[in-house]
Amino acid sequence: MRKIYFLCLLFLKLSVLSYGSNGVGYTNPVISGFHPDPSVCKAGDDYYLVTSSFEYFPGVPIFHSKDLVNWEQIGHCLTRSSQLDLNKCRPSGGIYAPTIRYHDGLFYMITTHVSRGNFIVHTKDPAGEWSEPVWLKQAGIDPSLYFEGDKCYFTSNPGNMIYLSEINPLTGEQITGSKPIWGGTGGRYPEAPHIYKKDGWYYLMISEGGTEYAHKVTIARSRSIYGPYDSNPSNPILTHMNAVTQSNPIQGTGHADLVQANDSTWWMVCLAFRPQSGLHHLLGRETFLAPVRWDKDSWPVVNGNGTIDLNMNVKTLPFQPVKKASYKTNFDEPKLGFEWNYLRNPNVNNYSLTEKKGFLRLKTSTIKLDDIDSPTLVGRRQEHVNFTATTSMNLFKAQKGDESGLTVFLDKESHYDILIEQSSGGKRNLVVRYRMGVLSHIESKVEIPEGEVFLRVKGTADYYTFSYSVDGTTYRAISKMNTRYISSETAGGFTGVFLGLFLTSENSQSNAYADFDKFEYTPEI
Repeated sequence: MRKIYFLCLLFLKLSVLSYGSNGVGYTNPVISGFHPDPSVCKAGDDYYLVTSSFEYFPGVPIFHSKDLVNWEQIGHCLTRSSQLDLNKCRPSGGIYAPTIRYHDGLFYMITTHVSRGNFIVHTKDPAGEWSEPVWLKQAGIDPSLYFEGDKCYFTSNPGNMIYLSEINPLTGEQITGSKPIWGGTGGRYPEAPHIYKKDGWYYLMISEGGTEYAHKVTIARSRSIYGPYDSNPSNPILTHMNAVTQSNPIQGTGHADLVQANDSTWWMVCLAFRPQSGLHHLLGRETFLAPVRWDKDSWPVVNGNGTIDLNMNVKTLPFQPVKKASYKTNFDEPKLGFEWNYLRNPNVNNYSLTEKKGFLRLKTSTIKLDDIDSPTLVGRRQEHVNFTATTSMNLFKAQKGDESGLTVFLDKESHYDILIEQSSGGKRNLVVRYRMGVLSHIESKVEIPEGEVFLRVKGTADYYTFSYSVDGTTYRAISKMNTRYISSETAGGFTGVFLGLFLTSENSQSNAYADFDKFEYTPEI
């Protein structure tokens, strides 16, 4: 009996080791939270992936992986205001749909600034600094690059058609005229074009239907890069718009990119979203992964049936786990981690990690959360439907009109705030406030003593619950609000919820500042 027992233990141990080393099964999304429009490339044994960033700075987060399942953020492509001007950028404006490609020792990232047009940056080190942008003549959004020999081709979608031209990727010079090559299968908004070459065929993959519940990926091919392109008779190759997937917890699948691994397998990254509270989603569009079967002279087949799942029971590349991201920030590092972002180009003088060791100090600004500008606000993405976020803070030199706290922020017209305000007579209040479109409402207000206060928001599928503590142990819940009112379906837009720390004032002469001692984000899966 003992022998059988130990043999069973050995079998289980070997099974676990096999699962981790051979790569069998993974969980979607592979990058959670607001990380839409993924694009992927391979350089040697390494994979790099970028996503859209819209009005947030730095722009275009970049990730690295060895196995396409485990991703680690290594930086951003656009880290300087000279590369990315977001001044007065409207909500869900800014940076759309980047593509990353590797060619002849250089990495190229092409994207759209919707207020200015398409541009390219490049680098030898994707984790380092990228070049200044070169701007392109061909209009449209969702630009992509395809390299063949010494030529570089550029696709985008001016209007309801995909256009192609040859360019110099280092100077931006357009070498040939822009030629329309395919308009898709009839779905609205043909976009996200990428070209691949396989078995002598040029394959043009796009998305159609809009980045909502009817999103889909379609593909066509031609013997000439300039066409004509013939549509796949089995289009779409990926969609969750049909009845068979109406109850799938993943919806809005589209905007995809393909990559071939060194073992010759093909893989697709795409965006999708996870509805909550009915048909609403708040996390933004996330990055998902699916295997692709692509036989010789044939069409690609995604995951066997053109759909994807949260739990993917498929063989993968050998797993190479990355350093697990920390959900707790103690503000004792010389700079914030890559997970933190600003709203538009920040006034860097309003943020400090050095004036008081172990604290993030925010300095006041008269720019409000409701303004199309850059308030003193720094935040990280909500990545899970169920979570708890806690911060501890203190407000100094405050006067009437100064307020600081924690915001659940979708955009300037859609956010829930728990904050400390300084009122007249030296009193200090804790306030929960809602902004929903033209409506602004103070839900709760309680007087609290001066000193450190702990603010907490707990998220579930249907509600955000706000609470506070003056000792860090006993929390008092003072408000609960429906999640759906700041969902993309209710409020619109293309981004996801950020959890932000902020400080604003009504007084331009205010010298108030707030010290945040920690920020802890705890997923509750």
